[in-house]
Amino acid sequence: MTTHRDTVHHAEQGRRAAEPAGGVEVRPVAGHIGAEITGIDLAEPLDDATAGLVREAVLRWKVVFFRGQRLDHAGHVAFARRFGRPVVPGRRGSASPAGFPEVETTADRLELGGRFGMEHQEWLRRRRHSLLRGWHCDHGARLDPPAATILRAETVPPYGGDTTWSNLAAAYAGLSAPVRAFADGLRAEHRLGVGYQPRPGDDAYVRHLLEHQVASEHPLVRVHPETGERVLFVNGYYVEQIAGVSRPESAALLEMLLEQAVRPEYTVRFRWEPGSVAFWDNRATIHLAPGDNVHPGHERIMHRVMLAGDVPVGVDGRPSTPVTGTEAGRW
Repeated sequence: MTTHRDTVHHAEQGRRAAEPAGGVEVRPVAGHIGAEITGIDLAEPLDDATAGLVREAVLRWKVVFFRGQRLDHAGHVAFARRFGRPVVPGRRGSASPAGFPEVETTADRLELGGRFGMEHQEWLRRRRHSLLRGWHCDHGARLDPPAATILRAETVPPYGGDTTWSNLAAAYAGLSAPVRAFADGLRAEHRLGVGYQPRPGDDAYVRHLLEHQVASEHPLVRVHPETGERVLFVNGYYVEQIAGVSRPESAALLEMLLEQAVRPEYTVRFRWEPGSVAFWDNRATIHLAPGDNVHPGHERIMHRVMLAGDVPVGVDGRPSTPVTGTEAGRW
């Protein structure tokens, strides 16, 4: 998202969060992350004051939720443009509606649709062989991961399909001082397809991963470009290896840091309804997409717009560096 100031003072923002402004109210829903915003019709153009309030809430609470919205694709893109530049990604399992290349539409239950010779549930089991592997930020293997994501629900199952987010700034702050100091100096390789477990003869999806390989080396602790917060920049889906340490050391460190990152007190879980919108800071959160909505046989159709981000910078001032893949460049 476009910078509008250098530092966010959290205590001051927390006091303002519950104060209505012109009928708009920001209601925190968990101790460290998540707020519901009411009194805004996202289908209508936002004035500067309202857009500023939304931006402030996203920076403070990391993910904000709107319910009962009437957004179509054009309105979705227009809303996103108030906060940055929408990107036009090309991604497996998604499609863009005609005329709106910025919008990704996913039907989670049918995401693969047999394209790689497996049902979605089977693919999910082998892609996420542990709970921690499911946690991710969007496009984290890129050199410049998206700054933010705006996701809206069109069709949701009558039960299941919730999404969970975690606050990585709070997770970093919750580490002991010696561990924070140690993590500040580390970097890690983020690579597409980490942890996927192929089976004998499973060629199609592995070939797809190799043909679309992207990898970047990011700081393990990044400095948020707008708030100045230090963020524990780890996730289970992309992080391959901590640089400069052995494989066993890296595995042990990552397990410890990932468990810290997703401790329940740093998380919020959202129950989707048709017309719900979630707007999150992709630089300071990871999220867990639902894995419980495959077996009931109900559709879950969502639309996503992502905003262009910047190259992460570590505590030492060093930016991320590309490792491989043409997509590792700027959006």
